[in-house]
Amino acid sequence: MSQTQEISDVRSSNWGIWASIVILAAAFLAYFFAPQLLGAALPAYAKPVILAVGFILAIVSFFVSPTGKTFMVFSQESFREARKVVWPTRKEVLQMTGVVFAFVVVVGLFVWAVDTTISEILRLFVV
Repeated sequence: MSQTQEISDVRSSNWGIWASIVILAAAFLAYFFAPQLLGAALPAYAKPVILAVGFILAIVSFFVSPTGKTFMVFSQESFREARKVVWPTRKEVLQMTGVVFAFVVVVGLFVWAVDTTISEILRLFVV
């Protein structure tokens, strides 16, 4: 019984996502087909305004939905956790960057040496 309840809760919480998708689709359709639908030319500023209003409405409809609220809580907790992290100092970052750079150079030289060796071996057999 609880599984059925969870499934219906998940399905009912998706209305915000679907509303956002429908609003975005309507905004794009209005952007491209508004002059044909209205039968007249629109001012130059009208099409970008239609698109911007559509984006704003889609974002608002997403964030007022249960999925959007869950996303906001998740984002806030993520930022809170990111502030708790002990980030490396500038010196540590530069040291690790140097180690990575040196390792990349060494691996690059190794790959070049292997490639050259294989090329020379193949040249002996082919020519």
